[in-house]
Amino acid sequence: MWVWIAVVAVALVVLIVAGTRLLGRLRVLERAARRLRHRQEQALAVQAKAEVMQETMLAVQERAERAQEKVEQIKAGLGHR
Repeated sequence: MWVWIAVVAVALVVLIVAGTRLLGRLRVLERAARRLRHRQEQALAVQAKAEVMQETMLAVQERAERAQEKVEQIKAGLGHR
């Protein structure tokens, strides 16, 4: 009878130790997942800013092209006088 109690006690100790280690690893994985989610949010924010910057750059490029065309028109007008 005492042998069975000892076997059950040892099994419980092993189970508790294994469970404790598993919970520790799960906490580490949870922290890593939170960090990854945070980095993903940062990456999405940077991507949105990059898209806005690209749109702004295209608008500036169009304005520069229009300005260049006006300069060419002015030069052409001055050349005919």
